[in-house]
Amino acid sequence: MTNFTDLGLAEPLVRALEAKGYETPTPIQRDSIPTVLTGRDLLGIAQTGTGKTAAFVLPSIQRLAENAKRVLPTHCRMLVLAPTRELASQIADNARGYAKFSKLSVATVFGGTSINKNRNDLSRGVDILVATPGRLLDLVEQGFCNLSMIEILVLDEADQMLDLGFIHALRRIVKMVPRRRQTLFFSATMPSSIRDLAAQFLHEPETVSVVPASTTAERVDQYVTFVNQMEKQALLTITLADPAIDRALIFTRTKHGADRVVKLLAGNGIQANAIHGNKSQGQRERALGLFKSGEVPILVATDIAARGIDVSGVSHVINFELPNVPEQYVHRIGRTARAGNSGIAIAFCADDERAYLKDIEKLTRQKIQIQALPADFMRQAEAIKATRVKAIGNDPAPRDDRQRQQRGPAKPRATHAPVKTGEFRNRRGGSQRRRGATSGRAQANA
Repeated sequence: MTNFTDLGLAEPLVRALEAKGYETPTPIQRDSIPTVLTGRDLLGIAQTGTGKTAAFVLPSIQRLAENAKRVLPTHCRMLVLAPTRELASQIADNARGYAKFSKLSVATVFGGTSINKNRNDLSRGVDILVATPGRLLDLVEQGFCNLSMIEILVLDEADQMLDLGFIHALRRIVKMVPRRRQTLFFSATMPSSIRDLAAQFLHEPETVSVVPASTTAERVDQYVTFVNQMEKQALLTITLADPAIDRALIFTRTKHGADRVVKLLAGNGIQANAIHGNKSQGQRERALGLFKSGEVPILVATDIAARGIDVSGVSHVINFELPNVPEQYVHRIGRTARAGNSGIAIAFCADDERAYLKDIEKLTRQKIQIQALPADFMRQAEAIKATRVKAIGNDPAPRDDRQRQQRGPAKPRATHAPVKTGEFRNRRGGSQRRRGATSGRAQANA
């Protein structure tokens, strides 16, 4: 069996890996590390959770350490671009851990943090800089960051950066870095737009593609409950009362929707935190820390804010609102079933979301099993609302800001076989779990 020493990693890095308890490289690490050590460009096709961060950080640290040099003020030697604050922070934390026995410095710059702190961090120069494109360009334009010394450029989750509209920022940044450099380009998918972008940035790259042993949908028991939009909050309250839910990640489509869910849950005595783009970095880090520790085991998130969240032990993902982009559904449910474990995903589907459900089933090639509403649901819903109104007053009105695409009504599906409410509770870890043949993007543990 291949170990990290066999891949050519030096003793300080192997020691750092042992301190983290890592002994055996993942497929993306096994296939990528030797190539990166040679200095060649790399095109990596791998989902979140395959260990790709270590696949590019470990050999890059070794290359920088073997060619040690003093970094000029405001300069950096390695630049890692990530689409979100959370992912950038996660990459930097991993890099610091891997570099603990070297003298390399690591810094992060992204929105939501003090730009003055970013300036101070960069003032003496840094070996490894992890950044989001927007904040990086702000610092470059103000003269507080210089990209002319970069030896290694990494674009992580390039498909997400394009989805978030960073294409022009990426092109501007790449024009600022030296032509003679090593470029490492990672994406979970490889549509023509991503392949064209990779062709612009890479020079004769080695291509590494890693297909997970099982897809996300195969490891996650998926259920959908059809419910009126105004009754979703009551259904969520009932669902969260299930003792089988150890830690739940709830997805909404909007920032306002996430805050509203948290407020209404509080009215029924259920503590939860929200994480989205309107929260400060400190608020996001506190909410994520409480979720990771289990002190507040319910986190409500938007899709963008959830990118980069790497939390083990998420037993349930609840789609309070279905995404209008089916790939986002796969990203969402991938937050459970980490490290090859199983998980449970529950979706609440209103009438105007049925078209989204159809798209999701088409993408995953799997029918999502119907979870019927609880018995006597309307009576329970009224009681839940009465308790909440007594505690916090009338419910805040939901905004009509779900930004749903204009579609015709979806045709009703008669292909689902309803199951009894609560049946999913006994399926965790059981041998009778119903599987469906699927394909799609997998999300596993990072």
